[in-house]
Amino acid sequence: MKPAEIRILSRKEIVAKLADLRQESMNLRFQVVSGQLTDFSRVKEVRRDIARMETILREMELKSQQEGEA
Repeated sequence: MKPAEIRILSRKEIVAKLADLRQESMNLRFQVVSGQLTDFSRVKEVRRDIARMETILREMELKSQQEGEA
């Protein structure tokens, strides 16, 4: 998912998608350990999507704090 697509979403939607990605990440790790996973690039992609969403959530948090001070 691209950052521009994530920024369009509301905070609740991002948190929900983040939970889904974390669950998928856990499932992918189990598949790697058990030898069932064939597309290892998906692990890297999910990890990066999680990082993107966490970064954008942090940006939203800082922006709301900044607006609160002004």
